[in-house]
Amino acid sequence: MRVSGQVPIQAELTWIDGEFKPGVRVTPGSDGRIDDIQQESSLQVTHPRMALVPGFVNAHSHAFQRALRGLGEHVPAEQEDFWTWREAMYRLVESVDVDRMRTICIQAFREMRLAGITSVGEFHYLHHPAGKQWDGDRVILEAAEEAGIRIVLIQVHYVAGGFGIALSGGQDSFNTNDLSAFWASMDQAQSLCQPCQSVAVAAHSIRGVPIDDVASLHAEACSRGLVVHMHLEEQVQEIESCVEATGSTPVRLVLDRLSPGAEFTAVHATHTVPDDLEELLAGGSHVCLCPLTEANLGDGFPDREVLQHHQGSICIGTDSNARISMLEELRMLELSHRLESGARGAWRDSTGHVHRSLLDMATVNGARSLGIDAGRIEKGAYADFALIDLDAPPLVDLEVNALGAAIVLGSGNNAIVDTCVGGLWG
Repeated sequence: MRVSGQVPIQAELTWIDGEFKPGVRVTPGSDGRIDDIQQESSLQVTHPRMALVPGFVNAHSHAFQRALRGLGEHVPAEQEDFWTWREAMYRLVESVDVDRMRTICIQAFREMRLAGITSVGEFHYLHHPAGKQWDGDRVILEAAEEAGIRIVLIQVHYVAGGFGIALSGGQDSFNTNDLSAFWASMDQAQSLCQPCQSVAVAAHSIRGVPIDDVASLHAEACSRGLVVHMHLEEQVQEIESCVEATGSTPVRLVLDRLSPGAEFTAVHATHTVPDDLEELLAGGSHVCLCPLTEANLGDGFPDREVLQHHQGSICIGTDSNARISMLEELRMLELSHRLESGARGAWRDSTGHVHRSLLDMATVNGARSLGIDAGRIEKGAYADFALIDLDAPPLVDLEVNALGAAIVLGSGNNAIVDTCVGGLWG
């Protein structure tokens, strides 16, 4: 049952301005936004032994892929990689009808709530489950409403199975035909949106959408004030195929044809060369990393040296949803790069703290990428929160100045006891 949050909440500690502070009272308004914040030590604590943090923002998800969990882990072949995993995903797509898709997505979104995620960018391309034209779009929005999660439906344009290759088999469920049909589907999806729901635009990838269409899509999205996401350079094979077909890498094509800025998010950018990555980020674009999925698929490491200089532009997604835990995503990002570099503090900020920059990636950075007013506890922002139990075994008896790092690097979903979306708890 969802309980109105239009009453003041004062946890023992509140994450505000990059640190945990006592004596903070947060009052949501009837519009689902934060109406007032007071800081006064004499205020009565309404939630003792609890810490209030911004709800996590999941900037890149394929909810239906949760049904693949555990199915792709038998590796009999000598080489198992993204491309063989993709074949397993296509088999799933061919078996999913509308009802099954709804069940899978509700479960994925509910699991996100349990992980402290209050907003999700659903990178949605399963438009026609079991051949039901565009029913997948409606199902995603219904599932999000049922789970009570804020959603940005990132409607994906997808017209090709590779460079000069038509869609086939399970890919037919992804087909948006042409730009005219795509924008008609966008208008329809937008008309279905309920409170806490909005839309955005994506080109699936440079192999899935010709660059001329990507440029047209981007221009129209910008004219409508919509953000644009795109899978870019997750796989070396895709980069090599793009160079062979066009003479340029995917990111180079995007930079030259789109001149992307703050409206654009590149998902993965695992194998983007440093100069192109620097140009992309210096122009204001975002990069969405998906550490658990990228590790699961053996994708590789992005260029950390460049990304470190643009930490405010990095956001996080659960992608394949093989595991749904924003805290584990952050840990994987930090600890895997420690292993790669042989040094600690891989993603530290200018003050030497790791947890601050990582928490920003999981909250306010993701909100900027999705174009929503979330990810921070500030007057006027959405009243989206997570409550953390300070007596949870990983956190009990810790000093306040250690809590941020302990939550990010030492706790998990079990420490998260409740979430609030738009002023509604539970």
